[in-house]
Amino acid sequence: MSDTHAAFDLRTLPKSDTYKLLASTILPRPIAWITTLDDDGKPNAAPFSFFNVVSADPPLIFVGFSAAPDRDGKDTLSNIRRTGELVVNMVPEELAVAMNVTATDAPRGMDELLLAGLETVPSLQVAPPRIAGSPVSLECRTFQIIEPGGSSTILLAQVFEMHIRHDAFEDESRLHLDPAQMRLIGRMHGGGGYATTKDVFEIPRIPWKDMQAKR
Repeated sequence: MSDTHAAFDLRTLPKSDTYKLLASTILPRPIAWITTLDDDGKPNAAPFSFFNVVSADPPLIFVGFSAAPDRDGKDTLSNIRRTGELVVNMVPEELAVAMNVTATDAPRGMDELLLAGLETVPSLQVAPPRIAGSPVSLECRTFQIIEPGGSSTILLAQVFEMHIRHDAFEDESRLHLDPAQMRLIGRMHGGGGYATTKDVFEIPRIPWKDMQAKR
Protein backbone atom coordinates (compact mmCIF):
# COMPACT_ATOMS: atom_id res chain seq x y z
CA MET A 1 0.00 0.00 0.00
CA SER A 2 1.49 3.35 -0.99
CA ASP A 3 1.97 6.04 1.66
CA THR A 4 -0.51 8.86 1.19
CA HIS A 5 1.16 11.20 3.72
CA ALA A 6 3.76 13.94 3.27
CA ALA A 7 6.65 13.58 5.75
CA PHE A 8 8.45 16.45 7.51
CA ASP A 9 11.63 16.12 9.56
CA LEU A 10 11.20 18.68 12.34
CA ARG A 11 14.90 18.48 13.14
CA THR A 12 15.71 20.28 9.91
CA LEU A 13 12.53 22.25 9.23
CA PRO A 14 12.68 26.04 9.82
CA LYS A 15 11.11 26.97 13.17
CA SER A 16 8.41 29.06 11.51
CA ASP A 17 7.34 26.09 9.40
CA THR A 18 7.38 23.78 12.42
CA TYR A 19 5.03 26.15 14.24
CA LYS A 20 2.79 26.42 11.18
CA LEU A 21 2.41 22.64 10.87
CA LEU A 22 1.86 22.00 14.58
CA ALA A 23 -0.64 24.84 15.01
CA SER A 24 -2.53 23.81 11.89
CA THR A 25 -2.85 20.10 12.67
CA ILE A 26 -3.32 19.72 16.43
CA LEU A 27 -6.91 20.91 16.42
CA PRO A 28 -8.97 22.22 18.02
CA ARG A 29 -6.95 23.54 20.96
CA PRO A 30 -8.60 24.90 24.11
CA ILE A 31 -7.74 28.51 24.92
CA ALA A 32 -6.25 29.56 28.25
CA TRP A 33 -7.39 33.15 28.76
CA ILE A 34 -4.91 34.03 31.49
CA THR A 35 -5.23 36.86 33.97
CA THR A 36 -2.22 37.95 36.03
CA LEU A 37 -1.05 41.03 37.94
CA ASP A 38 1.88 43.23 36.92
CA ASP A 39 4.46 44.94 39.16
CA ASP A 40 1.97 47.69 40.06
CA GLY A 41 -0.87 45.28 40.80
CA LYS A 42 -2.59 46.15 37.53
CA PRO A 43 -4.38 43.19 35.84
CA ASN A 44 -3.20 41.75 32.56
CA ALA A 45 -5.13 39.38 30.27
CA ALA A 46 -4.00 37.39 27.26
CA PRO A 47 -5.06 34.18 25.46
CA PHE A 48 -2.80 31.17 24.83
CA SER A 49 -3.76 28.08 22.84
CA PHE A 50 -0.81 25.80 23.56
CA PHE A 51 -2.73 24.65 26.63
CA ASN A 52 -4.43 21.66 28.20
CA VAL A 53 -4.97 19.64 31.38
CA VAL A 54 -2.23 17.05 31.99
CA SER A 55 -3.07 15.56 35.39
CA ALA A 56 -5.99 15.18 37.79
CA ASP A 57 -3.90 14.02 40.76
CA PRO A 58 -2.41 16.50 41.38
CA PRO A 59 -4.63 18.79 39.27
CA LEU A 60 -2.18 20.25 36.75
CA ILE A 61 -2.52 22.22 33.54
CA PHE A 62 0.21 23.25 31.14
CA VAL A 63 0.63 26.39 29.06
CA GLY A 64 3.28 26.81 26.37
CA PHE A 65 4.69 30.31 25.86
CA SER A 66 6.63 31.33 22.77
CA ALA A 67 9.05 34.25 22.94
CA ALA A 68 7.58 37.64 22.08
CA PRO A 69 9.43 39.00 19.02
CA ASP A 70 9.12 42.63 20.09
CA ARG A 71 9.96 42.52 23.79
CA ASP A 72 11.84 40.63 26.48
CA GLY A 73 9.26 37.93 27.09
CA LYS A 74 5.48 37.94 27.28
CA ASP A 75 3.89 40.11 30.00
CA THR A 76 1.86 37.14 31.22
CA LEU A 77 4.88 34.90 31.67
CA SER A 78 6.87 37.70 33.35
CA ASN A 79 4.04 38.22 35.83
CA ILE A 80 3.80 34.50 36.54
CA ARG A 81 7.56 34.21 37.08
CA ARG A 82 7.39 37.03 39.62
CA THR A 83 4.19 36.16 41.50
CA GLY A 84 3.65 32.47 40.79
CA GLU A 85 -0.08 33.10 40.41
CA LEU A 86 -2.54 33.09 37.51
CA VAL A 87 -6.16 32.48 36.66
CA VAL A 88 -7.06 30.49 33.55
CA ASN A 89 -10.44 31.54 32.18
CA MET A 90 -12.14 29.48 29.49
CA VAL A 91 -13.48 31.41 26.48
CA PRO A 92 -17.19 31.25 25.55
CA GLU A 93 -18.52 32.26 22.15
CA GLU A 94 -20.04 35.47 23.44
CA LEU A 95 -16.64 36.73 24.61
CA ALA A 96 -14.66 35.72 21.52
CA VAL A 97 -14.35 39.30 20.25
CA ALA A 98 -13.25 40.56 23.67
CA MET A 99 -10.70 37.73 23.90
CA ASN A 100 -9.31 38.78 20.53
CA VAL A 101 -8.92 42.36 21.80
CA THR A 102 -6.78 41.11 24.68
CA ALA A 103 -4.54 39.29 22.18
CA THR A 104 -3.35 42.59 20.67
CA ASP A 105 0.29 43.60 21.08
CA ALA A 106 -0.57 46.41 23.50
CA PRO A 107 2.23 48.33 25.23
CA ARG A 108 3.57 46.79 28.41
CA GLY A 109 1.45 47.79 31.40
CA MET A 110 -1.76 48.20 29.39
CA ASP A 111 -4.89 46.88 31.13
CA GLU A 112 -6.30 44.63 28.40
CA LEU A 113 -9.37 43.88 30.50
CA LEU A 114 -10.28 47.56 30.50
CA LEU A 115 -9.45 47.80 26.81
CA ALA A 116 -11.85 44.94 26.03
CA GLY A 117 -14.58 46.22 28.36
CA LEU A 118 -14.46 43.11 30.55
CA GLU A 119 -15.71 42.88 34.11
CA THR A 120 -13.75 40.94 36.71
CA VAL A 121 -14.54 39.37 40.07
CA PRO A 122 -12.12 38.59 42.91
CA SER A 123 -10.51 35.19 43.15
CA LEU A 124 -10.52 33.22 46.40
CA GLN A 125 -7.01 31.80 46.64
CA VAL A 126 -4.86 33.93 44.32
CA ALA A 127 -4.49 37.67 43.74
CA PRO A 128 -5.30 37.91 39.99
CA PRO A 129 -9.01 38.41 39.29
CA ARG A 130 -11.33 36.15 37.32
CA ILE A 131 -13.12 37.23 34.16
CA ALA A 132 -16.76 37.49 35.23
CA GLY A 133 -18.22 36.35 31.91
CA SER A 134 -16.16 33.17 31.69
CA PRO A 135 -18.20 30.04 32.49
CA VAL A 136 -15.12 28.32 33.96
CA SER A 137 -12.13 29.83 35.74
CA LEU A 138 -9.19 28.03 37.33
CA GLU A 139 -7.18 29.64 40.11
CA CYS A 140 -3.63 28.37 39.75
CA ARG A 141 -0.13 28.61 41.18
CA THR A 142 3.14 27.69 39.50
CA PHE A 143 4.08 24.03 39.92
CA GLN A 144 7.10 24.01 37.62
CA ILE A 145 8.58 26.12 34.85
CA ILE A 146 10.37 24.13 32.17
CA GLU A 147 12.91 25.69 29.82
CA PRO A 148 13.23 23.09 27.03
CA GLY A 149 15.63 25.19 24.96
CA GLY A 150 14.83 27.18 21.87
CA SER A 151 12.34 30.02 22.21
CA SER A 152 9.64 28.30 24.28
CA THR A 153 8.82 28.10 27.97
CA ILE A 154 6.45 25.52 29.43
CA LEU A 155 4.46 26.29 32.56
CA LEU A 156 3.02 23.54 34.72
CA ALA A 157 0.48 25.09 37.08
CA GLN A 158 -1.53 23.49 39.86
CA VAL A 159 -5.23 24.27 40.06
CA PHE A 160 -6.34 25.19 43.58
CA GLU A 161 -9.85 26.51 43.00
CA MET A 162 -12.39 26.03 40.21
CA HIS A 163 -15.31 28.33 39.48
CA ILE A 164 -18.05 26.90 37.26
CA ARG A 165 -21.18 28.84 36.37
CA HIS A 166 -24.31 27.21 37.82
CA ASP A 167 -26.14 27.07 34.49
CA ALA A 168 -23.26 25.08 32.96
CA PHE A 169 -24.36 22.04 34.97
CA GLU A 170 -26.82 19.45 33.77
CA ASP A 171 -26.88 18.07 37.33
CA GLU A 172 -24.75 20.07 39.76
CA SER A 173 -25.22 17.58 42.62
CA ARG A 174 -23.53 14.89 40.51
CA LEU A 175 -21.02 17.27 38.87
CA HIS A 176 -22.50 16.50 35.44
CA LEU A 177 -21.78 19.40 33.10
CA ASP A 178 -23.51 20.34 29.86
CA PRO A 179 -20.87 21.48 27.33
CA ALA A 180 -23.59 23.12 25.23
CA GLN A 181 -24.27 25.58 28.04
CA MET A 182 -20.61 26.59 28.33
CA ARG A 183 -20.41 27.41 24.60
CA LEU A 184 -16.62 27.25 24.65
CA ILE A 185 -14.48 27.96 21.60
CA GLY A 186 -11.20 26.43 20.50
CA ARG A 187 -8.27 27.55 18.42
CA MET A 188 -7.96 26.38 14.83
CA HIS A 189 -5.39 27.00 12.07
CA GLY A 190 -4.35 30.34 10.68
CA GLY A 191 -4.14 33.77 12.25
CA GLY A 192 -7.83 34.00 13.18
CA GLY A 193 -9.29 30.51 13.00
CA TYR A 194 -11.61 29.34 15.79
CA ALA A 195 -14.11 26.52 16.31
CA THR A 196 -17.18 26.17 18.49
CA THR A 197 -18.01 23.12 20.61
CA LYS A 198 -21.62 22.87 19.43
CA ASP A 199 -21.22 19.88 17.13
CA VAL A 200 -20.89 17.05 19.66
CA PHE A 201 -21.36 13.31 19.17
CA GLU A 202 -21.00 10.37 21.53
CA ILE A 203 -19.52 6.90 21.11
CA PRO A 204 -20.12 4.64 24.13
CA ARG A 205 -17.05 2.84 25.50
CA ILE A 206 -17.10 -0.92 24.79
CA PRO A 207 -16.03 -3.20 27.67
CA TRP A 208 -13.50 -5.86 26.69
CA LYS A 209 -15.91 -8.69 27.55
CA ASP A 210 -18.37 -7.27 24.99
CA MET A 211 -15.59 -6.99 22.42
CA GLN A 212 -14.71 -10.64 22.99
CA ALA A 213 -18.36 -11.67 22.65
CA LYS A 214 -18.58 -9.94 19.27
CA ARG A 215 -15.50 -11.76 18.05
